[in-house]
Amino acid sequence: MKITEVKVFPVNEDRLKAYVSITIDASFVVRDLKIIQGTSGLFVAMPSKKRKDGQFRDIAHPLNQETRAMIEDAIFAEYERELRAMGATLVDLKRQKAPNGGYDD
Repeated sequence: MKITEVKVFPVNEDRLKAYVSITIDASFVVRDLKIIQGTSGLFVAMPSKKRKDGQFRDIAHPLNQETRAMIEDAIFAEYERELRAMGATLVDLKRQKAPNGGYDD
């Protein structure tokens, strides 16, 4: 599996830094990933849906750490390129794990 395209759409919000779409093997698109500023750094949040009880649940997510790292590496590289193109720099690309540990049951 290979990430063949990453599109980053920066936003000017407090914690939300960008929306992201990725293409896998030039044949499958996943939209609505988010780059979020957490308490200890940036992390990639997978697309999620709000449940009736108010909690959010990922609707698509990697099943192992290797795949998560590959997705995050591609997203953060494109995010940094996008920031540079806008004349900004990413001084400290400090990452943290997704709040739920990155996996759903």
